Amino acid sequence: MIINPLPERFLVNAAQPQAPVLLLAHGAGAPMDSPFMEVLARELVQQGVSVVRFEFPYMAQRRIGGSKRPAPKADTLIDFFREQIQLVTRHLDCPLFIGGKSMGGRIGTMTAAQQPVLGALGFGYPFHAPGKPAGNRVDHLADLNVPVQIIQGTRDPFGKPEDVQTYALAASVNVHWLQTADHDFKPLKASGLTQAQCITDAAEQAAQFIKNVNENLS
Repeated sequence: MIINPLPERFLVNAAQPQAPVLLLAHGAGAPMDSPFMEVLARELVQQGVSVVRFEFPYMAQRRIGGSKRPAPKADTLIDFFREQIQLVTRHLDCPLFIGGKSMGGRIGTMTAAQQPVLGALGFGYPFHAPGKPAGNRVDHLADLNVPVQIIQGTRDPFGKPEDVQTYALAASVNVHWLQTADHDFKPLKASGLTQAQCITDAAEQAAQFIKNVNENLS
């Protein structure tokens, strides 16, 4: 339950009172109100999860005419994500989860271990740079003791099943695969599925994960 209004820089999609909250970060190249983020937030609310979105400073700068410079190093983003958690927890009285799209999910999982959150989620996790499956974006997932749900397309160039199965992920990390979907959850036409259906599937999986974690803690 939101007990005090959040600052205007947050985007809030509220479900029913006492619903768990997902603090959701955007990916490296698209803002918090991108079409993907809008649909995902709406579908999560339909599944009984409130969503609070925020933007990293480099992305917020683009709205006021800033250059489209790349995202800064992870350490800087982790510090900012931590600040958002602290701010949101001062306004909320409900279970809190964190996560994000692509880069936002990576930073969320890197932040989760030392924060008062119940779990972390990644939607299209960037396991590695495209074409470089031996990257180092999974080291922290090997011994993470916070529950993590990653939802990934089987055609995602940032991490396909054959790549991910070679990584030593902690037992607390679960990966749900969206068949034929890419990094933005767009499936092949031959699958008979649509991007909207894949995002709905992702929201359902995320909500079930959140429900399971809450039940295990109660």
